[in-house]
Amino acid sequence: MKLKDALDFIHAPAGKRSDLALDRVSVLMDRLSQPQRDLKFVHVAGTNGKGSACAMLSSILTCAGYRTGLYTSPHLERVHERFRINGAEISDEGLIRLAEQVSAAAAGMEDPPTEFERLTAMALLYFKQERCDIVVLEVGLGGRLDATNMIPCPEVAVLMNIGLEHTEILGHTLARIAGEKAGIIKAGGTVVAYPGPQETVEVFQTICAERCASLHMTSLESLQVTSEDLRGQTFSWGPFQNIRLNLLGPHQVKNAAVVLNVISQLQMKGWNIPPQTIRKGLDCVVWPARMEILSRNPFVLLDGAHNPQCVDAMANALKRLMPDQKFVFLVGVLADKDYAAMLSLTYPLAVRYLCVTPDSERALPAGELADYLRGHGHRADAYDSIDSAIKVVLELQGAEKVVTFGSLYLAGSVRNCFYRCICRQQRTDGIRSRDQLSPAERAERSHKIVQKILDSEHFKAASCVMSYRAVKGEVDLTELNDMAKRMNKRVVFPLCISESEMEAMLPLTEDSWTLGHYGIPEPVPELSQQVAPENIDLIICPCSAFDPECHRMGMGAGYYDRYLERCKYARVIAVAFEAQKLGKVHHRPWDKIMEQVYTEKAIYGQDKTDTRKDG
Repeated sequence: MKLKDALDFIHAPAGKRSDLALDRVSVLMDRLSQPQRDLKFVHVAGTNGKGSACAMLSSILTCAGYRTGLYTSPHLERVHERFRINGAEISDEGLIRLAEQVSAAAAGMEDPPTEFERLTAMALLYFKQERCDIVVLEVGLGGRLDATNMIPCPEVAVLMNIGLEHTEILGHTLARIAGEKAGIIKAGGTVVAYPGPQETVEVFQTICAERCASLHMTSLESLQVTSEDLRGQTFSWGPFQNIRLNLLGPHQVKNAAVVLNVISQLQMKGWNIPPQTIRKGLDCVVWPARMEILSRNPFVLLDGAHNPQCVDAMANALKRLMPDQKFVFLVGVLADKDYAAMLSLTYPLAVRYLCVTPDSERALPAGELADYLRGHGHRADAYDSIDSAIKVVLELQGAEKVVTFGSLYLAGSVRNCFYRCICRQQRTDGIRSRDQLSPAERAERSHKIVQKILDSEHFKAASCVMSYRAVKGEVDLTELNDMAKRMNKRVVFPLCISESEMEAMLPLTEDSWTLGHYGIPEPVPELSQQVAPENIDLIICPCSAFDPECHRMGMGAGYYDRYLERCKYARVIAVAFEAQKLGKVHHRPWDKIMEQVYTEKAIYGQDKTDTRKDG
């Protein structure tokens, strides 16, 4: 399989249905030898907050030293996001391997599995193969008949805030929906719940009593927020004092209290989670599209709020964090959602609305949404595409602040488009900076960078170096490549073989070159030898721009970064001119943080043993 084949299998039209049942996924898991039986779980259900709770739990458990799997849905930008271990997304190769295995297992099933069932099987197989100590598993829809519910009794079952959602499937009352969510409770299990309405609490109590499960309701009486701003918030709850949370909004502090309750139950079961790892985990947790600040100039905040409960929480957070502020709302909704109630919650905060159509068959067209808003007395403009709306956002000046919400389908598209536009701008700025150097200056500064690499222990120890042939304005490594050959090191070069794939090639003659993608010199495949990624010791990547934390921006397609996933034994560094340093680089999903970035003036990154400053 190629990556396209894997994605075609995952997203096959035959699997795109909401058909809740456990019989198909049970057959599929049996064919895969029941990988879930060898794993430990924290199983999380609920209407709102379950994704954020999963992110917090995963962050804390990872900081505590456990190899932690995280399975969430839906994804925002690409399916890889659903499968994480210790915060890192699955690689292309890993996704392909799992798709091959699950495809083979599903072949011939009389009732083929749905898309979510295939994804769940892939996740559980992945976590088993990668020997995760514990898996944080988010329910997809409901709970009782959700594909994730074929797991054995989890360490803790978590029930987050319950609201009216998917009523045509789960029921038209909070009690009915709570019953479906509480279907994840298993005999003799441990349950932690969010303190919701009495009717949902009574359902939890009844089911726990029936199944001899212990219920631990989360009291919020002692919850106290001591500080909050756009960088995060500090709170205390029970024995946990002065905890800093990296997520924004008062609703996230309540979610964090539930998470701390879960952690307490895990500690009682023998899991070693020291206090300092709890603090670190909440301090560094990241959960995209949940009150996420994409940019501070212009100010752009992205929230995945897609029902009245979520929008109410978002609006309250905006009022607390930026009192008396009015906002430009970039909004797109699904036609089958209660968008009238959602939008009404934002009316007191709105200057105007930029209306777009989310990427969904269920989307309300942007023109209809704008007409609706104008009919209620608000300024609203419709845009043919999200790209065109983002261009307007990037042109905003001064005090106007933008908040986007309405659908998770919209959130993923906005995030992708916004960063693509920002990256294009940053890349242009980085290239412009290096092009301001004269040829003589570039040659002199390239020599200094090459000398730093030659002096490094990484280069001296390497027997196979992956380098590149420079295009205009890049750091020229010709001197390095020639020296490496004289030292009997193999020097290999990148070859782009598709829109996102790259291989390492060893040119066999001086004539083994041609101009490839973007006019970059590349080896001629027929006159070169392919070198396996595991045989490369050192990789040197060019930058268009970088920041002090070693986020690197390349040509934009992620050739190098995707290839790095395959290089298990190579040290990876990047090279750039000091003029190309930015305050912050907005990187794409496939981008990798470089171990080090060499410039003519300094070496940035993890290894601080050689941070010489010249001049």
